[in-house]
Amino acid sequence: MTAGDGLSGLTDALFDAIEREARRPPHFGGDERGTVTRVSRAVVEVEGFSDLMADELIAFEGGGWGLALDLRPGWAGVVVLDDRRGLRPGDGARRTRRVATVPTGAALLGRSINPLGRALDDLGAVRADRLDPVEQPAPAIIERAPITRPLQTGIKVVDALVPIGRGQRELIVGDRQTGKTAIAIDTILNQAGSDVISVYCAIGQRGDAVARVQARLRAAGVMDRCVIVVAGADEPPGLQYLVPYAATSIAERFMRAGRDVLIVYDDLTRHARAWRELSLLLRRPPGREAYPGDVFYLHSRLLERATQLRPDAGGGSLTALPVVETQAQNLAAYIPTNLISITDGQIYLSPVLFRLGQLPAVDVGRSVSRVGGKAQLPGFRALGGPLKLAYAQFEELESFARFGARLDADSRAELQRGARVRAVLRQAEASPLPVAGQIAQLLAATAGLLDDVPEDALPALLPRLSRAVAALPEAAEIAQGAKLDETRRAALLAAVQAALAGTGDGDA
Repeated sequence: MTAGDGLSGLTDALFDAIEREARRPPHFGGDERGTVTRVSRAVVEVEGFSDLMADELIAFEGGGWGLALDLRPGWAGVVVLDDRRGLRPGDGARRTRRVATVPTGAALLGRSINPLGRALDDLGAVRADRLDPVEQPAPAIIERAPITRPLQTGIKVVDALVPIGRGQRELIVGDRQTGKTAIAIDTILNQAGSDVISVYCAIGQRGDAVARVQARLRAAGVMDRCVIVVAGADEPPGLQYLVPYAATSIAERFMRAGRDVLIVYDDLTRHARAWRELSLLLRRPPGREAYPGDVFYLHSRLLERATQLRPDAGGGSLTALPVVETQAQNLAAYIPTNLISITDGQIYLSPVLFRLGQLPAVDVGRSVSRVGGKAQLPGFRALGGPLKLAYAQFEELESFARFGARLDADSRAELQRGARVRAVLRQAEASPLPVAGQIAQLLAATAGLLDDVPEDALPALLPRLSRAVAALPEAAEIAQGAKLDETRRAALLAAVQAALAGTGDGDA
């Protein structure tokens, strides 16, 4: 027999075995049980299972749940999803023959739950009409549509210079205590008058911080259009690993029904740390910064689920605002660079601007939106280019002037206007502005109408400008997507000039 005949025979035998296995009926017999052999901080090792599925839920004998992540013949590494203190080597474990699921649907609006669907508020048990898998494949390319509609945040510097479209993934990145969560929550608050449903996913956050967010949403009257999914800092790492996927499944249910959904992941730095801890406990080989080799896939498969669907696929959208924390402004760290490469742009918050009181502390030079500009309202688009150019020139000229250089009249005028533009871009927390009000303020700054106004007088003056244009039909047309042509620009400028002169509606 030749070597070729032996190889051919081996191939035939292999395919015959595969065919026999495929014809074998699935086994749905009695409960398959295993035994806990080792218990560590967040994972347990179980022996005795033969046909375990990846991500299958495991029920422990003394109560509690686990998630099977590492599978080997006769052995499984199971991540604990409840308090592990009752687990001991020798305890029994039982297969459930189902993967991790989460309740979805309209019954969750206004509720606060954990990744397993347990209620964290005082409104009773969650009565959802369906359970969806926590891990689901991202929509196929053929189901996706271009991003053409804006998601208004109500924040001037974002809507004008770093616009976000519905279906986009825009990263919010910065050091600790620079206002990352504030931007995300203000964006949720700005959806009060829209048809957007919001999902806030808290990963590893303190309980009091989540309670404050929930209280703000209730006080603003938007909680009935929100879902809060929480795995707190005192929860097992397994729940912190699971929570963003559970929150995305909840959001996807609304998206598949044709709704526009906004989801905030606060934050994915803690999510990556939870996965690193689990991977090390499961004895997986560490890589850069001790993270496992699949940490990029950890977030890419999550954020790929955000998209704009085609009309024949439902027509809904899922906009993702992941938050990531940097240390000492190091954007080149492992997790931030991963997320920057996965997302469609980033809003970078500078601690220097934060200390100077320039809030929100968005660094315009380091922030970018790769697809949001195509969805930006024409009114913002007409102002964004000149505004960004004037602001960049001002920053460069200001750094030059710090050296005591003598400036000509034109340079001093540029400095004066740039300072007014910077002052106009300041905005208080929890005070999102409508489109017409934002455009009125930005138009006044770029047109030079505020050049002679003292900077300390602007905070009291700017609301007057917004009120002056609120009732104009031209302002309503711009907010609906009309272009900022000469006629509409002249109407807005006339109202703003009247307000500045003290004769317009802004005095009312």
